Amino acid sequence: MMSFSMSLSPSSISWRAWLGAVAVLGVAAFAAGRASQSSSVISPFTVCSTATEAAFPEETSYLSENDAAMNKMMSAMVIKPTGDVDRDFVSMMTPHHQGAVDMANAERKYRHNKQLRQLAQEIVANQQREITMMRNAVREAIRCRHPLHHRRKSRFRPPAFP
Repeated sequence: MMSFSMSLSPSSISWRAWLGAVAVLGVAAFAAGRASQSSSVISPFTVCSTATEAAFPEETSYLSENDAAMNKMMSAMVIKPTGDVDRDFVSMMTPHHQGAVDMANAERKYRHNKQLRQLAQEIVANQQREITMMRNAVREAIRCRHPLHHRRKSRFRPPAFP
């Protein structure tokens, strides 16, 4: 029976090299999986492909808008950490929620099903409300951390001028 053991000590492979190898393997596996997909499968990777447009010409406009919303959302969710978990959470969740709004608006625009139109309308309202709530919570937390917020009001009153 063969046993595999790997030491991650400074004298062995470095963490960065190890993580790099894992990342390369992950990308290769992702690419292989993507390449093996049937051309009739609709995913965020094939939404606006020529094959999809040919197979579903009546959906091209909807799929295009949905694809644009997904791409915008995914790129906006990549942030530089600030050291403030709450602020970083809101920075990532805001574009995620906005992506849901944009996709729901595309459904509302090209819809065929009344129930889904209603659901899309509710998604828009709820996600926009949650975006506002998250932004307000972060603003309030920042305001409360400000040193002047905790100062007691001075009893000194400047003289009134006529």
